[in-house]
Amino acid sequence: MERMGPSVDLVETYALPIPSLVICELLGVPYGKREEFQSRTASLLKVGGTTEEYGAAVQGVLDIVHELARHKRAHPADDILSELAQDEELSLEEAAFLGLGLLVAGHETTANMIALSTFALLQHPDQLALLREDPAGRIDNAVEELLRYLTVPQFGGERAALQDVEVRGRQIKKGDVVIPALMTANRDPERFEDPHTLDIGRSATSHLAFGFGVRQCVGQQLARVEMRIAIPALLERFPTLRLGAPADEIEMRTNSFVYGVAALPVAW
Repeated sequence: MERMGPSVDLVETYALPIPSLVICELLGVPYGKREEFQSRTASLLKVGGTTEEYGAAVQGVLDIVHELARHKRAHPADDILSELAQDEELSLEEAAFLGLGLLVAGHETTANMIALSTFALLQHPDQLALLREDPAGRIDNAVEELLRYLTVPQFGGERAALQDVEVRGRQIKKGDVVIPALMTANRDPERFEDPHTLDIGRSATSHLAFGFGVRQCVGQQLARVEMRIAIPALLERFPTLRLGAPADEIEMRTNSFVYGVAALPVAW
């Protein structure tokens, strides 16, 4: 990133390469395939596509991961996909599907969190200054608040009502499907005081950015670790980091289930 500067797209040069490299390393996926996975993942998460397009995108990635799992069942290595493929309680298809979930989450969600967190901090110089003063002491809390404030997975998994129920005056009938709006829950004034304000001193550990209960994100601890490392490292290396374009000109990804920026121009 520094060699390409002094102005770059943070998504392309920093936010996406880090989680891509990490998840490919952990799963044992060739890093040379990252661009193919990234493009197919973007298709999976796009809002507004046809059912056929979505199915083709899922099948395309699943086919690649399934072939890798088949290879690792015969030739295991020191990686997660090999462990899944060697698990006698899992079929090859189940191992591939679990690997697919980790791969998709590992590419998109953390990349968008790193980019959006940087965007948010650069727009809130008071919070950025606090983090710069004591990165080691404040980064854990800052990460949780950024997860709450930004909530890149905008919706939780679908739930089907098992019986008629009333929630806040709204009737939900047995069999109705409900999609929780995680970003709304994380801005609930009954749970968080002044919820639309970014405050890295806030105790925000009960946010729902990773879901709730048994449906929590399997990769949440990995995402936390990557953010705790990537954000302070970025701020330390580039003490004069600033937006490379007016904030209101930054294009937001509004056509994806994962909220983020299409690109984030920065300079130093």
